[in-house]
Amino acid sequence: MTTLQPSDSSPPTSAPESEMSLRTTTLLANLSAITARIAAASANVSQTPFQRPQRPQRPVRLVAVSKLKPASDIQILHQHNPALHFGENYLQELLEKSKILPRGIRWHFIGGLQSNKCVMLARDVRGLWAVESVDSEKKANLLDRGWGERSGEGVGKDAIAVGDGDGDGEADADRLRVFVQVNTSGEESKSGVEPAEAVRLCRYIREKCPRLKLQGLMTIGAIARSKATTPENENEDFVCLRETRERVETELGLLGGGVEGEGEGERLELSMGMSEDFEGAIAMGSNQVRVGSTIFGARPPKGEAKVV
Repeated sequence: MTTLQPSDSSPPTSAPESEMSLRTTTLLANLSAITARIAAASANVSQTPFQRPQRPQRPVRLVAVSKLKPASDIQILHQHNPALHFGENYLQELLEKSKILPRGIRWHFIGGLQSNKCVMLARDVRGLWAVESVDSEKKANLLDRGWGERSGEGVGKDAIAVGDGDGDGEADADRLRVFVQVNTSGEESKSGVEPAEAVRLCRYIREKCPRLKLQGLMTIGAIARSKATTPENENEDFVCLRETRERVETELGLLGGGVEGEGEGERLELSMGMSEDFEGAIAMGSNQVRVGSTIFGARPPKGEAKVV
């Protein structure tokens, strides 16, 4: 993967101007279509018991999954919509992009976490907004340590710069948002804690990791279930994650009076739903969807991908 020197300027591109103009038109049209679908799906959601409103009620957050896509694509979308969040799966790629793209971009790490890279992830990625794949106490501890090592270098200022317009910014400038990944499908190929273990890990993060904020739960469901999901056909993985949240909130007392920093009645977020199934996820109460190929198009093989 091509590397560049750190810069706050727009990443260079060797593509002809006409090609970039066409790419801009395509990306913005795709993003507009996705945001319209998210808005429509959100409007159709009825207030059922599992959807007790947060305070305040917030729109569904879109994370544009930009893995293996060039920095120029991200720059185009960020310039059009500065509030858009971006998700990456590979640490080295995220490090490179965070150095050459604008400081205000909100980055989510959504890939499999390796213990030996947790400190670097939390310490070195500029604009890191959340880590969504926490699945062990060890990794939580390492992220907590990495965020602490970064705190002496203006992390608060950096976090405020990447706070978004839905109230998730300045109040949490000194803590790194994390999602606990839950293996809702039971597949050995999937990362994540078993649903029954989620309460324990969530409790550990809240009680033992002072630099982390437990933002919510995340799942990557079974492909077959994703393809079969419609707003009318409930996805078993989404049902499982929703039920897991209920257990976590009940066991940790999150709904009854507010623990310090959480706010009375505020719910843990559900990060569920991707290109194939995000409308069905929203119908089941998802607070955040992660959409990649529907916005950016097909990805190249990892070995052929370039940041620039």
